[in-house]
Amino acid sequence: MKRLHVVGVVLAAIAVCAAAVLISRSVGGPSSVPASCPQRWDGEEPGGWVPAAADIDGVEESLVPGEPVAAMICAYPGDNAHPGGERLTGSRTLTGEAGAMARDLAYLPVATAAVGGPCTQMGGPMTNYLIRLAYSTGEALWVGSAEEVNSCVTTTNGTVGTRSYVGKSITAAYRTGRWKLIRPDDPCRETIGRRGQNEWMVPDGPISVLVCGEATSHDSPSPRREHGRQVAETLAAALNSLDTWPSENTCRGGGDGWFRLIFTYADGPPAGIGILVGCTPGINNGLLQADLIDLVRDQVVRLAPPA
Repeated sequence: MKRLHVVGVVLAAIAVCAAAVLISRSVGGPSSVPASCPQRWDGEEPGGWVPAAADIDGVEESLVPGEPVAAMICAYPGDNAHPGGERLTGSRTLTGEAGAMARDLAYLPVATAAVGGPCTQMGGPMTNYLIRLAYSTGEALWVGSAEEVNSCVTTTNGTVGTRSYVGKSITAAYRTGRWKLIRPDDPCRETIGRRGQNEWMVPDGPISVLVCGEATSHDSPSPRREHGRQVAETLAAALNSLDTWPSENTCRGGGDGWFRLIFTYADGPPAGIGILVGCTPGINNGLLQADLIDLVRDQVVRLAPPA
């Protein structure tokens, strides 16, 4: 497949933060995980590094497989203009929150294949994190991530990774010792993503869908219209019937209309889909792209909030 040349609008605001990226294995390969934090961050960019990839069943499908019983966060603050080599400044052991953290991280969409996409380039503070998750069997794994001003971060277990951004949640957990996944006030701005979006535009089981239009300003809420299970399932089936390919999170052409679809579920995070009318390809979930056919465009326009 030819690489798309960006002529018009970039889909970064639609889904890039939900994109998974290629993660190279850390030097040293699978090994036991030390009980203490490394003294230095040996990655070369925000997130995307662990001291060693764990040899635990399920690490190829999920950031955190199974049910860890303890979690420790190691912090490495720095500046995104000079990433790499940050020194350890402290650690925090979560108080009974390892299960909740593992569950939320396990829901993030992951892949081993590279998915491109642009990032904004604002300079500012950055904190890299290593999270040590320990199991009752004595096994453990590292998860590496970061909080960064552009929210353009890789989170990895050394085998698979994601661009879903959880930096603010990790910082809050490091400061308080308690885990809570931070979500946007405007549900239309949700960019976390859901596991399975590397295989399907919309994972199975949506119970509703928000059809969001473009906000009039960065601070204003997005106009939205909610629909129930039947509409969500019908729209998901139409999206899942399309021919898809790995997303580069770009398109060519001008934008003649912007929509975001947020499919919600009884459990776990939503799945977001970006629709950009007039751009090719016009459909993007951050991991997969597809051309916008008339059938899907007409359904979305009909279900959208009034202009």
